[in-house]
Amino acid sequence: MRLKNRLFWGLAIAGLIFDQLTKIWVVKTFELYDTIPLWSEVFHFTYVTNKGAAFSLFSQNGEWLKWLSLLVSIALMGVGAFAKLSNRWEQAGYGFILAGAVGNGIDRFFAGEVVDFLDFRLIQFPVFNVADVCINIGIVCLLWAAFQTPQNAKENANKKIQS
Repeated sequence: MRLKNRLFWGLAIAGLIFDQLTKIWVVKTFELYDTIPLWSEVFHFTYVTNKGAAFSLFSQNGEWLKWLSLLVSIALMGVGAFAKLSNRWEQAGYGFILAGAVGNGIDRFFAGEVVDFLDFRLIQFPVFNVADVCINIGIVCLLWAAFQTPQNAKENANKKIQS
């Protein structure tokens, strides 16, 4: 049996591995709340944890987020296994989102909180992690895919122009 949606699976696995390796590195290297400026007042590595979702939403009552991560992950795995994703942008988008959902889901299930460390201070942005980056890249890929003209529609349009 041939693996469907290879780009989807490749990006999901690569994104998950990179996310987990960076979080392990942060936990082993830093003490909680330690910060190292890479570019002073612009970008730092700052080790914090988050029991909630983006921007610490639901941090007081975020137990359900681990179940949401699990459901999203299972649904996306189903998409990757059974759906024919029509182009590489869709495969990339769903693959990156799966990487992020599983990466943060692992943190929530095993530690009860997510490890964050990417601290972009120039615009006072909340500290985030590689899984969050993957989710956002995935969303951009899916938006890009949504605005692309399908290949067979282009071919039909060219045929009409030539006739």
